[in-house]
Amino acid sequence: MEDTSPRYITRSTIENLIVKLNLPALDPYSQDWDLEMADSSRVAEFISFYEEQVLSENERFGLMALIIASYDDFISSGNEPDLVWSKIRYYLIQDFVIHKNTILYWVLEDNEIDNCFAVTPLMRDVLATKN
Repeated sequence: MEDTSPRYITRSTIENLIVKLNLPALDPYSQDWDLEMADSSRVAEFISFYEEQVLSENERFGLMALIIASYDDFISSGNEPDLVWSKIRYYLIQDFVIHKNTILYWVLEDNEIDNCFAVTPLMRDVLATKN
């Protein structure tokens, strides 16, 4: 039976990624760390880190959440999907079990609106590929 429970980024994962990626310290009142730390100027760096480093499953999950939030900011700024998206898409599909919760968050599956997030159409394509 498939586990359908939500998955969250753990505090220890966040702390590890902060150190490894030289991100700002965690605020005691932080919520949605991946959205707060999103940085569209570092998307390529983040995906290269995902590709090149030995990461735990939790770190892969947390880092991909940060990558998608950052990529959403990138597209929201008027940029078109680029070669980096093909890498992100590849890892979302390859590691689908790890990233399913992240994909579903951005897909807005129960929402009729097509473009709530800039990245929603791209994420819907990823989900369609897996279904």
